[in-house]
Amino acid sequence: MLPTRNEAERLLEDGLQCNPGPWGSHSLITAQCAEKIALACPDMDSEKAWLLGLLHDIGRKFGTRHLGHVYDGWKYMLRLGYEEAARICLTHSFCEGTLDCYIGKFDITEAETEELKNALEQTVFDDYDRLIQLCDSLAAAEGVVTMEKRMNDIRRRYGSYPQTKWDKNMELKRYFEEKTGKDIYSIVRA
Repeated sequence: MLPTRNEAERLLEDGLQCNPGPWGSHSLITAQCAEKIALACPDMDSEKAWLLGLLHDIGRKFGTRHLGHVYDGWKYMLRLGYEEAARICLTHSFCEGTLDCYIGKFDITEAETEELKNALEQTVFDDYDRLIQLCDSLAAAEGVVTMEKRMNDIRRRYGSYPQTKWDKNMELKRYFEEKTGKDIYSIVRA
């Protein structure tokens, strides 16, 4: 189940009231990119893509956290009954499907870490998971950027960016370019 567009916008506004920051703009740009790419994919729902993109970082509502924002968003969306949004909160940071590729601090308890690990292991990623991972790598708070620019920014802020994650993100870009038959940047910048 997913919220309506109005409800998703209200959830983001509420989150920004609790923890203002550039993550709100980043979330909106992620949603816009996801919607545009999904429109170019005959087997995807652009409204669903927009909603998932908008809510992927909703865990930031609860404060400035690293891995905690994944856990917080996942649990928050589950409490609200939005299982599909919860799934995206869980999967958006893990293009390789494991906690091993996470960039940032492990600022959750061991029990929470184990819970995330088990949930990821049980999740078979679909095109919506992949789409939001891709769009998360295209969306900066100031607008759409190249994936290289976004990944280099993360590398600068966190001190590293694993080559395997970099390669996987580029693979996602190629995947959606094949699926749409178009250059990703031409889609999201239209």
